[in-house]
Amino acid sequence: MKAFVIILPLLGLALLNGCSDRPVAALSQRSCCPTNLPCASKSTLPDRSIYQLDSLWTTDSGAQTNLAALRGRIEVVTMFFANCEVACPLLVNDMKRIEAALPAEVRKQVGFVLVSFDPDRDTPETLRAYRNRQGLAQNWTLLRGKPEDVQELAVVLGLKYKKDLQGQFAHSNVITILGPEGEIIQQQSGLPQAIEPLVAAIKQPGLSH
Repeated sequence: MKAFVIILPLLGLALLNGCSDRPVAALSQRSCCPTNLPCASKSTLPDRSIYQLDSLWTTDSGAQTNLAALRGRIEVVTMFFANCEVACPLLVNDMKRIEAALPAEVRKQVGFVLVSFDPDRDTPETLRAYRNRQGLAQNWTLLRGKPEDVQELAVVLGLKYKKDLQGQFAHSNVITILGPEGEIIQQQSGLPQAIEPLVAAIKQPGLSH
């Protein structure tokens, strides 16, 4: 984790062989988002915070936001696409299991984030319908963004994905726990997986208040 800022983006770019080669700067060198959006000052964020990324996103309600708007609570994050029929439902179900396993006093301090790999099809309306089908409460945030911003976030989170000719995606299955300042606390990959290590990471002393 000590070299997170520099090594992880470079490693991610290598893993995304065949995708766009848009360069990803060190997080600590990224500018913050426009001042008319919820945004933490870059100088106050840890170097390892993904909230330093200046990408803009659209929620399922159609509002524009940025990752820094998530600051202040633990976030459980995965990347998915709404038309996924196998892996993504399992990922979302694991996130629901994590939510259900948390003590009530901890659960209210934790958010859940789904970021789409598929901005062409996952419009705000599509994501809103997905929220309704899955019965996701308001502590769940659903985001879509520009393809280059989706790729950049995937790189920082250490995920791979690739779109096939039928419009489906082969992708890593990773759940990430972010601390209140946007630092990666723990990640778990694969399906299906036990949720206990992620629940324990969320509950660790000093992380939730």
